Amino acid sequence: MATKADAAASRIRLIVQINDWSLRTIGAREMPRGFGFLQAKPSASFAPIAVTPDELGAAWRNGRVGLNLHVALNGERVGSASGEEMAFSFPGLIAHCAGTRRLKAGTIVGSGTVSNKDRTAGSSCLAEKRVIEMLDRGEARTPYLKFGDRVEMEARFPDGRAGPFPHRPESGPICTPCLI
Repeated sequence: MATKADAAASRIRLIVQINDWSLRTIGAREMPRGFGFLQAKPSASFAPIAVTPDELGAAWRNGRVGLNLHVALNGERVGSASGEEMAFSFPGLIAHCAGTRRLKAGTIVGSGTVSNKDRTAGSSCLAEKRVIEMLDRGEARTPYLKFGDRVEMEARFPDGRAGPFPHRPESGPICTPCLI
């Protein structure tokens, strides 16, 4: 408890991509009832592997994952934002979380949506994409997910090479950077 970011940095053991799904239509009905996002937060999707910070090499800088998160919906590009632009580093997030609780070995700390100031990077979150469409065009054009839709996410180096992962699954979603 109360660890500082400098101390937290040396305790990060694994990094894994996670996608935290939100069922927005259900959430809109749940929030007024005071329960928060309970039914609107189904199980998260975890990539099948995790890597150590040293496996990221130069892509692990300042407590951030400097890889681009390529996101596609049904084979169409949604975005390729860089994790390097995180507002807070992972050590900073850990220090913030540890302000009021003890974090045990194996605690998972998520970074939230990978987003960049430069809109040409696109989005990593469909809700974010919809808000940008509303701001730019007056209406959301991207629909919410429906059964049968396929979301693919893959972390890649800025030059387009696949991330430093020892196994690349043949199918299934690969998800947002997060820490274990």
